[in-house]
Amino acid sequence: METKINSMNHFKRTMMGLVMGAAALSAQAADKVELEGAKVGVWTMDFDAAVKLAEEKNLPLMLNFTGSDWCGWCKLMDKNVFAEEEWKTYAKDNVLLVTLDFPKDKSIVPEKYVKRNEKLQEQFGVRGFPTYVVLDNDGETKLGQLGAGRDKTPSSFIEEFRGVIRMSADGIEAFLKANPDKAEAFKGAIAELRAAEKKLKAAEKELKAAEKPLNDWLKTKPKRTEENMKKFEAFKKSIPEALVKSTREAQKGVAEAEEVIKAFH
Repeated sequence: METKINSMNHFKRTMMGLVMGAAALSAQAADKVELEGAKVGVWTMDFDAAVKLAEEKNLPLMLNFTGSDWCGWCKLMDKNVFAEEEWKTYAKDNVLLVTLDFPKDKSIVPEKYVKRNEKLQEQFGVRGFPTYVVLDNDGETKLGQLGAGRDKTPSSFIEEFRGVIRMSADGIEAFLKANPDKAEAFKGAIAELRAAEKKLKAAEKELKAAEKPLNDWLKTKPKRTEENMKKFEAFKKSIPEALVKSTREAQKGVAEAEEVIKAFH
């Protein structure tokens, strides 16, 4: 799922998620999420424990930003990808899995994790659910992110994941060692990607500040009335189109830089 760059898209995607959620109620769920501790390939809410183990095992982490009891796309990915044996077999040797849940039922997530989840959502620029953020083993360096899709399978998702972790320190080192003739060009491509990511982060920060009044209002869960629709439109108009455009351009820049990296492999 692509990063959202305006609140209208967020509103529409949220509504779509609710519709899909109804269709997915009978979907097979992924494994139970542990509340404490961490094991390779096992979903946990304990981010700190997962980071510690990732460092010990020299493995990447994948953060699953989800709305487990309302997000249709999240339920679909649970059923089609994460509940399947092919994914479980791969994950148990290759990745630490962290669930960062934003459910309607507040009893699902222990209170001690709520603020931390919100902090990580802001830190990694997550603007919609589900978003799968892939981190290097330090628990801080973002290698990339993945999204949901109606046609995604364990095989296709694993391939996407492998593509992302090529950007880890170990992945880059391995590529340079195996391809010394491409080293300088590859390093240049990496530098271009980092610059594009920095530009995107700055653009998203500006846009988020501009969208804050609207998002704060949406958190009050306004009813769908004619008056509130007018308020919604007024909030939208208050967001400078230039910020939306610059964020789109920055997203495009990152995507283009990522394609250059992919061409090396």
